[in-house]
Amino acid sequence: MDEIQELIPAAPSSEASASELPPEPAAPIHSRFLFVDVAALRAKQLRRGARLRFDAEPGVPTPVKLERLAMEEVRRCLVHYTVHPLVARLEQQT
Repeated sequence: MDEIQELIPAAPSSEASASELPPEPAAPIHSRFLFVDVAALRAKQLRRGARLRFDAEPGVPTPVKLERLAMEEVRRCLVHYTVHPLVARLEQQT
């Protein structure tokens, strides 16, 4: 569980603005298991009060559930994450 805890950094503080986020998008996630882990940890951040990292597009319905919002952020490569070196080594072996 410690490896999963290190997948994404802490949420930006409430004073942080969207301009303080890194300008380059995060690496796309090709593993559905990593996608679920990152989205779950991001949903936890949203439940604790973190701000969304994208604006709703006019005319397009926005998900209501925080889990769906987190998955949309990950899909848009807005969530930066790091994989623990031990987990990365295990993935390379398989």
